[in-house]
Amino acid sequence: MSQHILIVDDDIELCELLSQYLSNEGIRITLLHDGIEAIEHLRQQHSKNDEYDAIVLDFMLPGIQGLDILHKLRGFSTTPVLMLTARGDDIDRIVGLEAGADDYLPKPCNPRELLARLRAVLRRTDKQQEKTPVTQYNIHNIMLDSGSRVSTINGEILDLTSAEFNTLLALISRPGQLVSKEDLTQLALNRKHTRYDRSVDVHISNVRKKIASHLGAVDIIKTVRGSGYILVDQVDV
Repeated sequence: MSQHILIVDDDIELCELLSQYLSNEGIRITLLHDGIEAIEHLRQQHSKNDEYDAIVLDFMLPGIQGLDILHKLRGFSTTPVLMLTARGDDIDRIVGLEAGADDYLPKPCNPRELLARLRAVLRRTDKQQEKTPVTQYNIHNIMLDSGSRVSTINGEILDLTSAEFNTLLALISRPGQLVSKEDLTQLALNRKHTRYDRSVDVHISNVRKKIASHLGAVDIIKTVRGSGYILVDQVDV
């Protein structure tokens, strides 16, 4: 079955261009142009257990902003979201990632680059792809199951987005080892790290905050400035 993508953007001309390009690549596309309509539609799809494989979501929308849609969506769904940001300032991209977006792309975007980003998102979430060996990791009372993609702390669910889960998985599978930003970008986002790209940094920040909500001030992810991150293998919890 082909993957099904929802594009939410009020730029009708851009939507039609992207829809035609992605459809030619074998991807099913649904288009919506209004934010309020989009969140209601996503709730209905979730209630029918018929969620999209990924969502392309514009930051600026009529009715309700893309960021508000993302906040509401993360209340009931972990569907991967790629944000489109029209502004040159990085703040929109960072805020989108902090709110639970998996990745971002500035507008105007090249359809080929959007396809590459979508394929990267879909590769890490595609339930139809060949299963890799299931491994469970347990350290600092954090358990990650790479098969079910469930994560817990002290038996309580750790609510992570797909990108956050992969970020933590990359670290927890290499305890005590430095993992560079380049490697983390490839492992967690399935793409190459680019200059000035802060996606991994924001995902790390989100993971830290979610762990801290369970473990308190214990700092198990260390930053090695200019190099990457380490999940420490010895700490008092």
